Amino acid sequence: MPTKAKTSGFLSRPAAAPRASASARVTDVLREAIVSMQLKPGELVDKLALCERLGLSRSPVSEALSRLQQEGLVEIEPQRGTFVSRLRLSDMRQNLFLRRALEVETVRELASHMPAEVLEALSRNMRYQRAAAAAQDRVGFHALDLEFHEILLSALSFSRVKAVVDTARSGLERARRLLATPRRNSDTLLEHERIFVSLGAGNADAAAEAMRAHLNAVMREIDALAIAHPDIFADLEPT
Repeated sequence: MPTKAKTSGFLSRPAAAPRASASARVTDVLREAIVSMQLKPGELVDKLALCERLGLSRSPVSEALSRLQQEGLVEIEPQRGTFVSRLRLSDMRQNLFLRRALEVETVRELASHMPAEVLEALSRNMRYQRAAAAAQDRVGFHALDLEFHEILLSALSFSRVKAVVDTARSGLERARRLLATPRRNSDTLLEHERIFVSLGAGNADAAAEAMRAHLNAVMREIDALAIAHPDIFADLEPT
């Protein structure tokens, strides 16, 4: 296990600010570093080095790490230190179960009465997705992928459903970043196309099945990722 934290490349000294806002900023920066794999699963997070790098006292940094522990992104081990959490397949299966249950029914519900402005928003998003995939713009495509699902959930107008899906999606984010290859983005584009076409045709069953197939494909990709990179997962059965 690494014994030295990476404290450069993604941190900068914050402007003078109240402790609460400093803590929130550290939380956001560390979360992005973990999700983007700048800080890797199992890596030590050096609290003292963070304090020195950011020019902050221990309190806002400790508060930030406590928040990230609650989110499941770090593990705080007494007498040992704070480590970036490894990914858990069991958590990802639960998150995708929630997404399937809610997003499949979202498109089924929307298909019979899709507002014209929602279809136009989806159409515009698909045009941008095609351009990002053609340019192999991984960052841009990822943002458009998130937006595609966001448009659908917002159109449903069920705030609690959206909140549950957002939480489940956040729990998959590290794996999704690793899966964002040109090949996977191309597959995702085709899967989104099928959902979009089915919604445009008002075919609820086809839209639901297309969304189910899309999310099942994501789980298959995560399973393959775990086989290829067992070191970043915490709950793989020994072979």
